[in-house]
Amino acid sequence: MTTPSTPRLPRVPINLITGFLGTGKTTALLTLLAQKPADQVWAVIVNEFGEVGIDGAVLEGAGAEIREIAGGCLCCATGPQLPITLAKVIREKRPQRVLIEASGLAHASRVVDMLRRPPLAEALDIQATLTLVDPRQWDAMAAQPHPIFTDQIDLADVLVANKCELADAACLARFHARAAALFPPKLRIEQVSHGQLDPAWLTLPARPASSRYRPALPPADSGLTSAGWLFPPEQVFDLVKVAVFLRHLPEQVPQLARAKAVLRVGARQWVWFNWLDGAWTTTEVSWRRDSRFELIAPAGDWHATVDGLLPTLFLPPLPDASTARA
Repeated sequence: MTTPSTPRLPRVPINLITGFLGTGKTTALLTLLAQKPADQVWAVIVNEFGEVGIDGAVLEGAGAEIREIAGGCLCCATGPQLPITLAKVIREKRPQRVLIEASGLAHASRVVDMLRRPPLAEALDIQATLTLVDPRQWDAMAAQPHPIFTDQIDLADVLVANKCELADAACLARFHARAAALFPPKLRIEQVSHGQLDPAWLTLPARPASSRYRPALPPADSGLTSAGWLFPPEQVFDLVKVAVFLRHLPEQVPQLARAKAVLRVGARQWVWFNWLDGAWTTTEVSWRRDSRFELIAPAGDWHATVDGLLPTLFLPPLPDASTARA
């Protein structure tokens, strides 16, 4: 005799709200909570670097279940508290959405990695990460970017310039120029004042639907075509095979004009590969949404060639990779 299995509870949508010190995350959370559907329960986990939690006190009474994790960043010192806090609030309150306000000093990529590991990954539907930027602060850091600031911008699905009422037109123009040049591109680039975030941004996916091949066409008079490949974040590439493949790519795609990729090459390592003027450069980045490969070259049959070669670069799934679909 068999007993019916216990139905699995639906995964809880969760968003990470991140941004460097002073970008207005708590104010933005207040504006989101003010727009929350009245019939929904939302939970907010507030992470503060200091021992005395201030943001949590500010958010009390805003219409959500508030939990605080203070005394360090989620990416390191207080990280072990996150699974416990999340499990407890989900079990006790059954929220329709969870928002995490990370400390301004937190490496956002490490927090997302934590959410994608079991057992959290089995209970969560990881949706868009919103990163707030003060465009004046980005101006100040342009010459010598802070690694945490860069990490937060890399990871953003939705990149939001906040406090725009304090920035002049030239500063905002520089923000949009920098944001538009980021690779991979963001789902949305927005500018707001006083933290007025749109709750619709929360429901955007943390990654696009899986797709192996996406053609695109540059201007017809260029004589060039482009193609892009998207792979889910749990797919891991063999770094050694990737290096060999990229070294020989110009032979596979004659007159290659441009190529770039962001690929997952380890449990917690994602690398940006950039080919320009006949040479490759590589940089470790905080991107976590998917792996992607794009190139531009004269029209030809190279699309099919590359399409066939890319799957040969995969590694077997890592122990935590199967959970990354959360």
